[in-house]
Amino acid sequence: MSASSYTERRRALMRFAWLSIAAAILTISLKTLAWWLTGSVGLLSDALESIVNLVGSVIALVVLAIAARPPDQDYPFGHSKAEYFSSGVEGGLIILAAIGITAAAIERIINPRPLEAPVIGLSLSVVASIINFGVARTLLRVGQSEESITLEADGHHLMTDVWTSVGVVLGVALVFLTGWYVLDPLIALAVAANISWTGFRVFKRSVNGLMDAALPQEELKIIEDILERERRKLPGEVDFHALRSRKAAARRFISVHVLVPGRWDVQRAHDFADDIEEEIAGRLPGASVITHLEPIEDPRSYQDVDLYRHRP
Repeated sequence: MSASSYTERRRALMRFAWLSIAAAILTISLKTLAWWLTGSVGLLSDALESIVNLVGSVIALVVLAIAARPPDQDYPFGHSKAEYFSSGVEGGLIILAAIGITAAAIERIINPRPLEAPVIGLSLSVVASIINFGVARTLLRVGQSEESITLEADGHHLMTDVWTSVGVVLGVALVFLTGWYVLDPLIALAVAANISWTGFRVFKRSVNGLMDAALPQEELKIIEDILERERRKLPGEVDFHALRSRKAAARRFISVHVLVPGRWDVQRAHDFADDIEEEIAGRLPGASVITHLEPIEDPRSYQDVDLYRHRP
């Protein structure tokens, strides 16, 4: 994938961030009205999380605009890693929402009170949940297909909102049927625990990206298979080591040292390395592959062999 093609595809993703913003504004309105009508702490926590969703969606829009910028003199590898900042913020916001829900639930356990107009409140919450579910599924599908961690994180964030709403609706319904007011905050606590785990996973994935973690094992296996096939074609004549990789959103950066006979002329060695680069890039979309040629007979060529590590 060329830098210009990558930039164009990233810009196209911004419309999904706008979709998330529109959904957040609509669901905030519905859930706030539901809380105002019922006085349910569960519905209040649901509305608060939707506000967090709106903040996250705006951040996602800004970050996607930054990530879509083409490489320049200051950022020759592009701006794609900006997406990890967005997913990190989303993970943090999910955890903050869980803390807010927990605080509101504890207060309501201490000071329980009856709910009002539960049927209308539940109906509004259900409508909001249906909207969030549809948008979340869209963001997750597009985020996975386009390898946008920003859209994936935003989709997971919205999906936690859906599960929050499911729990809240269940809690309000049970309170209405049983008169046990404590069920409302208890279910809110359970929802807070569930979305905290989602927030942690989103945040962890962001940290891994910012720390330049290696490509997944299945992608490394593709590279290793290509290199091993070349070894078998020319046994004892060529070898490879110092394989390193990292991923920035949909971009993959791979480097490997290619050892060839010193008697090869520059053109032959270049063609051999170029073929390997093209094959790896063809198997791993969005890959930028760099090879470094070394003479296989020279002991100095093996001083950097420890850069290569097989992952368990």
